[in-house]
Amino acid sequence: MRLIVFDRPSDKRVHFYPLALSRPIFELRCGMTTLLDKLIAKVGARDVACFVPEYLAASYETATALPVNDVSKLTGDDLLLVDGRIRAAEFGVAPAGKSQVALDDAGAVLYARIAKGDLAKLKTQSLDALLESAAAALPKAEPVLVWNYVWDLVLENPATITADFRAAGRSGVEGTVEEPHAIRGSRSDVYVGPGAKVHPMVVIDAEHGPVYLDEGVEVHPFTRIEGPCYVGKKSVLLGTNCREGNSIGPMCRVGGEVEESIIHGYSNKYHDGFLGHAYVGQWVNLGAMTTNSDLKNDYSPVSVVLDGKGPVNTGSTKVGSLIGDHTKTSIGTLLNTGAYVGAMAIIATIGKLVPKYIPCFAWYLEGAVTKGFGKKKLYETARIAMSRRKCQWTEIDEALWDTVHKMTAPERDEAVKRGRKLLAPGGGA
Repeated sequence: MRLIVFDRPSDKRVHFYPLALSRPIFELRCGMTTLLDKLIAKVGARDVACFVPEYLAASYETATALPVNDVSKLTGDDLLLVDGRIRAAEFGVAPAGKSQVALDDAGAVLYARIAKGDLAKLKTQSLDALLESAAAALPKAEPVLVWNYVWDLVLENPATITADFRAAGRSGVEGTVEEPHAIRGSRSDVYVGPGAKVHPMVVIDAEHGPVYLDEGVEVHPFTRIEGPCYVGKKSVLLGTNCREGNSIGPMCRVGGEVEESIIHGYSNKYHDGFLGHAYVGQWVNLGAMTTNSDLKNDYSPVSVVLDGKGPVNTGSTKVGSLIGDHTKTSIGTLLNTGAYVGAMAIIATIGKLVPKYIPCFAWYLEGAVTKGFGKKKLYETARIAMSRRKCQWTEIDEALWDTVHKMTAPERDEAVKRGRKLLAPGGGA
């Protein structure tokens, strides 16, 4: 059996922006692993291939060892095709069996199990052709649960960390934990990976959930880590008030107060400031005292403006910020409840709350969205930031972000027009 996980171009992708602009939805994190990792583990697959929007293919090929957009993988074996938005924990479909297909309310395929003998009856020249012919020809099964919005991942993160910790089956100290320290709760709910260093004067509180410090993690003095919590490989906590429910990806630098947030990887929140119920992408730098709100004063449900459209009612009273890759904030930046900050954005604070929607590639200067110094300057900054982690900005990266720049132009151009009016003489009156 071959597992094929797909992320098709559709109007549902915007629900996972700005994070899914630069990666497949199934590469988003929740708990200790990505959505793809969870699907592979749930199905027990060894033969796996992926299909992604064409503009992501070249970039994703450099980030994975799996075949990407390879139509030859659509033949020659029993297939289980799975939408990458499917919630693995609730996916109870056997990987092998009679052919069947499940559709969502709009008629799009959620999953298709196709026996090898039935492939000859279907169109296999492309993923879309296979899915469309499967939807038309195969017996129908009940729909399955999917992730609907990026904030769903944040809200489910604490419980998912706990489930992933149990599934990993690791506990104990393989790294170094220096004295004096305090471990609260059961030590069986704490794992310190090989090469990890926990300095003196650190509290690991596993009373209400497990704590997993991955390989090479470094925890500086006066850090408090509350479980459930996952800290990814080679990340550093610097006197952090690491509240419950955090997933921090690899190679991050995190200080200040962080609560129930996901930081994808290679990002800095080095200084004081509060980050709560947020999803932060890669190569983000949050300046000193950057703070987001994650609760409205009237305790009503938070709304988010997705990609300039909306607002969308999240149904939750706790939603912080959604921050895209390569975005930078200045010192003292104040992000509103449910803020959407696009990728490749620059925010220079003026001591007031930033608008709830900042487009991709925008420069927020003097209280208005502008084009700033343009995308080439942003690319230069990205190249420098990546080199500091021994990573390289490539022509493939530039081609990807050029496409994102074009995709997001309408919302950005509209915001820039409004910004010009604000900055015009008498415009702020």
